[in-house]
Amino acid sequence: MPNEEKNNDKQEFSGRNLEDTISHAEHILKIPRTQFNYEIVAEKTKLFGIKTKEIVIRAWPKKASEEDPALQFLSRLLERYPLELSYTTRRNHDILFIIFEGRDKNLLLQKDGALLLAFQHILNKISPLKVQTDCDFFRKRKERELRDYVKHVARRVRQSGRKELLDPMNPYERRLVHIAVNQIPGIATESIGEGFLKKVKVYPTKEPKGKPYP
Repeated sequence: MPNEEKNNDKQEFSGRNLEDTISHAEHILKIPRTQFNYEIVAEKTKLFGIKTKEIVIRAWPKKASEEDPALQFLSRLLERYPLELSYTTRRNHDILFIIFEGRDKNLLLQKDGALLLAFQHILNKISPLKVQTDCDFFRKRKERELRDYVKHVARRVRQSGRKELLDPMNPYERRLVHIAVNQIPGIATESIGEGFLKKVKVYPTKEPKGKPYP
């Protein structure tokens, strides 16, 4: 049974993984995860004949003033939303990370994460912080796929000397493309169009000497 110990208003909880640990904190604190803050204290590996892993978090109830307006909106929305979804939050400086979970979470990832990114777009209109949403490491996979795709396009542009226009992308995808191409000598990008979805132009520039791109 995971143990918890008080540290002022904070309590420590441990479990086999993050989900189990947060669920245990909900049970002990008797409030949903959206109403308490938590931080990961340690990831321990125990050896008792069998190698096991343990996650330790420190959790404490949120004060009323700490509740971000975007989280207030999201909490009310999910109460009426016809899907079984939950979420955890994490704040890093001025970025609010919202990680979705629940039985229907895969619906957020359909059509290349369209619903997940729609949530992010709406919440960014409400929150005073920058909001990033994620589910099942979608962002990490998306970043890897886009980096590989942009490298492939960049090679074609360098070989042909002609610009290429990518399919319409949302702001999150365009940002990933711009960052990836910025690291490639002799290639530049530009967003084309108006509105939420824009195309990205990938075009050759004068290549700096001594910086060949494989």
